[in-house]
Amino acid sequence: MKKTFLTLSAAVMLMLSSCMTTGYGTTGTTSPTNSSGDVLTSVLGVVLSNVLFGGSLFDQSSILGSWNYSAPSTAFTTEKTLTKAGGNATVTNMNSSLASNYNSIGINRSNTSFTFLAGNKFSAKVNGIAFSGTYVYNSQNGEISLKTSTETIKGNVIKTVKGMGLMFDSTQMVNLLQKEGKVSNTAAVQAVSKLAKSADGARVGFELTK
Repeated sequence: MKKTFLTLSAAVMLMLSSCMTTGYGTTGTTSPTNSSGDVLTSVLGVVLSNVLFGGSLFDQSSILGSWNYSAPSTAFTTEKTLTKAGGNATVTNMNSSLASNYNSIGINRSNTSFTFLAGNKFSAKVNGIAFSGTYVYNSQNGEISLKTSTETIKGNVIKTVKGMGLMFDSTQMVNLLQKEGKVSNTAAVQAVSKLAKSADGARVGFELTK
């Protein structure tokens, strides 16, 4: 625990020194802050939202509601896999590539969303294609399983600075896009899959906001 805290502290100090000029956030853009405390809170959010296991998680009730696509989202399973892959700069580059491919597919805020209801039911749209089913969410590790009429898609949920990150490994993401979202742009789907495979422990998906 002490080692993890020291590592996180070092990351925060490094990001504090850089965010004054380069900004922060899952999209790499700057956001106005009113005090040093606001900056620290935002930087902590960025560090934690890029790590799935050990990051900041939702409890069961907090994921309820309707969430709309806001931006691409990338994370790594642990702080070790994030560091090995190249750190937050790699996340920013992957999000940029994801944005390009999502644009090619046509994914946007109006046609991609997820709604989680009490009683473990969900409804969703990906690329404008609606589907629904039941879900199981583990608030201890952020793992989520979406069970539709034809398959079960397993992913991870994590808190981000702006809302929720819903992310998947390569295989699960392809299933979500092609089987549920009926995406016909095979090249773009394969590019997304390749990004998820590009580094050990990588997960790709959507940043969602209410």
